[in-house]
Amino acid sequence: MSTGKKTEWKIEPLPREKWAGYALPFWYSTDGYYDVKASKIKVGFQFRLRRVHTGLLFTIGPDEGEEGQDKLYAPWWEKAQAWGVVGEDGQLMAAIETSPEEWTNRLQVTELWVSPALQRQGLGHALMDIAKEQTRSEGRRALILETQSCNVNAIDFYLHEGFFPIGLDTCCYTNYDMERRQVRINMGWIPEEKRRRPGRR
Repeated sequence: MSTGKKTEWKIEPLPREKWAGYALPFWYSTDGYYDVKASKIKVGFQFRLRRVHTGLLFTIGPDEGEEGQDKLYAPWWEKAQAWGVVGEDGQLMAAIETSPEEWTNRLQVTELWVSPALQRQGLGHALMDIAKEQTRSEGRRALILETQSCNVNAIDFYLHEGFFPIGLDTCCYTNYDMERRQVRINMGWIPEEKRRRPGRR
């Protein structure tokens, strides 16, 4: 598999027996969000996502003491695989984890994290290339992931990587996700060879 454009980065497999349970310190800053509206219209229903720039910078991370903090190799991802960059001190600097969704023949990015010191240097792209190559080599029809409507930088990154919104869940985290502006957005990337439509009958 490709290890990306930066030869100085050694992206290596992260074996489950060593890295299971490793907590990923997810914190990010945002100066906007995607406003999500759901409404009933005359001919059905309509969902709208509109980007809003607040002009204020907010830092968002896990709640203090949150038991659901993201960790590598969560027990429910039984077939997960992970790759990452390990520093000279043995600390993880970046990681991507994938897990197959067998019943739909899709591959899911379950974790993607890059330490602030290595962000905006192309490492996220290098890690995503690994997941894309895995999607192709395993014959998966799509690569999917989850993000939140308030994480505009992540959404921008995924769009740049060729992902597109494929759905949303307005009550995934709480019963008032739209009001708190943290709606789950599902995004997907489809390999070029899988985009061709089957012939019409």
